[in-house]
Amino acid sequence: MDRKKVLIVEDEKNIVDILRFNLQKEGYETLEAYDGTTGLTLALEENPDLILLDLMLPGMNGFEVCKTLRDKGRSTPVLIITAREAEKDKILGLDLGADDYITKPFSIRELLARVKANIRRVAMVQAEPPAENRLDFGRLVIDKGAGFAAKDGENLELTQRELELLTYLASNAGKVFSRQELMERVWNYEGYVGDVRGVDVAVRRLREKLEDNPAQPRYIITRRGAGYYFQKD
Repeated sequence: MDRKKVLIVEDEKNIVDILRFNLQKEGYETLEAYDGTTGLTLALEENPDLILLDLMLPGMNGFEVCKTLRDKGRSTPVLIITAREAEKDKILGLDLGADDYITKPFSIRELLARVKANIRRVAMVQAEPPAENRLDFGRLVIDKGAGFAAKDGENLELTQRELELLTYLASNAGKVFSRQELMERVWNYEGYVGDVRGVDVAVRRLREKLEDNPAQPRYIITRRGAGYYFQKD
């Protein structure tokens, strides 16, 4: 079985050393970069299974690295590392296509769990058989096998996370899911009890690409106090 590869992009050597030791102890292969430019180069050339990305980096910062990766069509899971108080940084990172964030100082156990969950999620998506993976809602078509969603015949150009979220909700049309449930079932975090704002950011980004009017959504509906659901009719 191939060892999964994790790219660490972080300019604090002591943090890199801790991450490298614990990831390798869990059986992962690691690559390290201490600045954004080198990190982006390794991400594009080495095609890692996951990227741990600090935001405050010399040269090219983490925001630029993440945006460039997504602009180039790379869907590699990105887990950004932020300072605890940097609230706007977390949201901006998610807006630029990061899959999730973890704050410094972080628990190694939690970080390893998130790394495992994100890598497992991608593997599960890739392993799904292509049969019976097409969902047709008239103007909106979701093809899980081909990995795209289209509206009025135009590709919506969703990130992998946005496509997974849309597909999950659409596959369970009419059923309301709490943010915690979506973290567990789409983000693949078992027994998740942490920050759920990543769900709200993903829903907002998805609506901007999917809805005629994101302020008055037609497909992804909020049930106040309960969560989100997909409306097919």
